[in-house]
Amino acid sequence: MYNSGEGIEKIFPFDIIPRIISNTEWLRIEAGIKQRLKALNIFLKDIYHQQFIIKDGVVPAALVYSCPQFLREMMNVAVPHDVYTHVAGVDLIRDHDGEFYVLEDNLRTPSGVSYMLENRSITYRIFPDLLPKSNVLPVKDYPALLYRNLLALAGPQTSDPTVVLLSPGIYNSAYFEHSTLARLMGIQLVEGRDLIVHNHFVYMKTTRGLEKVDVIYRRVDDEFLDPLAFRPDSALGVPGLYWAYRKGNVAIVNAMGNGVADDKAVYCYVPDMIRYYLNEEPILKNVPTYQLADNDHRELVFSQMDKMVIKRTNESGGYGMLIGSAATEQEMDDFRQAITADPRSFIAQPIISLSSTPCYIDGKLQPRRIDLRPFALCGPSGIDIVPGGLTRVALREGSLIVNSSQGGGSKDTWVLGG
Repeated sequence: MYNSGEGIEKIFPFDIIPRIISNTEWLRIEAGIKQRLKALNIFLKDIYHQQFIIKDGVVPAALVYSCPQFLREMMNVAVPHDVYTHVAGVDLIRDHDGEFYVLEDNLRTPSGVSYMLENRSITYRIFPDLLPKSNVLPVKDYPALLYRNLLALAGPQTSDPTVVLLSPGIYNSAYFEHSTLARLMGIQLVEGRDLIVHNHFVYMKTTRGLEKVDVIYRRVDDEFLDPLAFRPDSALGVPGLYWAYRKGNVAIVNAMGNGVADDKAVYCYVPDMIRYYLNEEPILKNVPTYQLADNDHRELVFSQMDKMVIKRTNESGGYGMLIGSAATEQEMDDFRQAITADPRSFIAQPIISLSSTPCYIDGKLQPRRIDLRPFALCGPSGIDIVPGGLTRVALREGSLIVNSSQGGGSKDTWVLGG
């Protein structure tokens, strides 16, 4: 945990009552996520190469170039199989109309899949007979699917590729996930100091000497990956990694520079991307979003701040947010000043009353707000989505914030077979 006086670790609460999704609902969610990720992947290739979407005026150039996650170092870099978003977590919420809406796309280093796997493991122990009887679809294939996709990136010239998971180390909030996934895939869990670049090839230090690395599933953010190319003060990355990647000597999952596609201001344009690249109507809707760089939107939001959620465009984990209905006048005033000084860095959305589900709290069933993060794996052979995902729960009564870093919990997600 960060910003907590309780030490670095904290229990992530689990609710025993599963969240149930019918097969019909799931098929729609799955089709919508696949459509969305297909468009976002083409968008990433486009803006780092020909930039047709900018030239045709669909997405403003200023919006892309002002994004802190847009990496000029990735311009014209050939990415293996043209796949940028190998692992994606798409956050969905359900409104009072029963429709699922996409709240945000997580395309950099999305976390939470280990909690999905752990939740199912606990549920099997609590209800051993209930899952098979109810025809609940399995989630246990995720590590095998991920490993298959990672191996496929190594290229045909390598008969026995070496795949590693690069972690920032034990003080990272998702370290439990890093170690769990490495163990389940049977690959080495490494930190930056365990790797070395020589002649633009990446090697892992072992007791038997150096071993060439072909694929890196990295859980280190872009700016910390290579101190020679990005932040020179980074102790988490590997000097020379960027050039080894650029020369095609190592595959990195996810690709660098993905953050431009999950910037909360770029999110507004995803429906337009789907129409532009795929010539289809979006299956899943966006939450109505106001870009505060637009003067009219800003005036509207300032006049109705008590009905809005205001978010920083490049924050995650529930940080950098203002929920108008629960904010003081002083907090609203502080946000108005920050927005006026840098409007590009903020968006606003109407407060949506997330759907609720029964939770077993203090010995009785009580309603709590929830969202859903399904995990998608994009590889050379297509997109796989494990049936279910991480259902996050706002455990505080009346709260709309489900993030684990803000006191949220989780529950198992059951997708019923057809």
